[in-house]
Amino acid sequence: MPAPRSAGLIAVVMAVASLLVPLGGVPAQAEERVRREVVRQDPADLTALRKEAEKSAKELEDATKALEKRRAEIAASEKELKSKLTALQELERRLSVMRQPVSQMAELLYQQPLMAGGIVPFLSGSADEKTLRALMDANQIVAVRQQAVEQTSALYKETERLAGEAQELRAGNLLAEAQLAAEVDTLRQRSDKIVKSLTAALVKLGIKIDKVGRAALGCNPLRAATADQYPNGLIPKAMLCPLQQKGFSLRADATIAFVSLNEAYRQRFGKSMCVTDAYRSLAEQQSVYYRRPGFAAVPGRSNHGLGLAVDLCGGVERSGSAEFVWMEKNSKRYGWFHPSWAYSSPFEPWHWEYDPKIDTLL
Repeated sequence: MPAPRSAGLIAVVMAVASLLVPLGGVPAQAEERVRREVVRQDPADLTALRKEAEKSAKELEDATKALEKRRAEIAASEKELKSKLTALQELERRLSVMRQPVSQMAELLYQQPLMAGGIVPFLSGSADEKTLRALMDANQIVAVRQQAVEQTSALYKETERLAGEAQELRAGNLLAEAQLAAEVDTLRQRSDKIVKSLTAALVKLGIKIDKVGRAALGCNPLRAATADQYPNGLIPKAMLCPLQQKGFSLRADATIAFVSLNEAYRQRFGKSMCVTDAYRSLAEQQSVYYRRPGFAAVPGRSNHGLGLAVDLCGGVERSGSAEFVWMEKNSKRYGWFHPSWAYSSPFEPWHWEYDPKIDTLL
């Protein structure tokens, strides 16, 4: 291969190597940027941290999809590369075949020279039929040889072109995949740092997490959507995040929003919110339904079974109270609201629900 192409390949490989070095850890600049982004968040502002975690997760998801797409393109490119290499082998075979008659013709000319008994009689006009036939054969040999030389030259050029394209494809694939893999790795570490920061903030505000961190899994907002995969009232305990109020839990994003709401409520009233119910298993829904007919949803249809509803006390359960009015004015800032049906059918001022779309719109 020509020197420029080799030099280009070396440059590409060096670029790839430089990209692969930080895969074991985030580059210093990115590390510092992540640290600043996490530190600058107020630990009490859990909603902002949750949104940052969700944004980071979305970026990670998009980058991962791009990497998968690129890998699919690389697979197609490798298929093309394989085709080129097969064509290259075929050209080499054809070159080998074409060299044989040229060699044979040269050997024939050597074995049957025309100078001694052919050219002189031909020039003097006394050449016989045998001499003329030998000259015609020689002319044919020269013509065929010239054609073979031209075809061989063309095949050599095609071989060189294919080899160059194969080299560029391989180097380009290697570089593109390394770049995307480095980006995905950086985004994954960034996402992990934000989630850890969020978990630490929850612990600081009173969320109980066991020593080995298993409970922290249920408080990861990125797993909130996973809870949707389970039937109403059958969400595993590991998929739920505990509230500050002992014995109660919700889906991760709902808990995070509720803790933020609780902090705002505590600053206003000097006490934490009073909770009488949160997530209800299917069995608990059936129990409540039969104990309080008309005041509980049909088992399997309650938002309590989705980990998205709470029943409150401490004044909020009284419509028109200072606590209830404050909740009406402020709860939506944190994604919580009092559903319209709960004002009359049936009347349940204590019942509040979470909708992650609400605080996204505010």
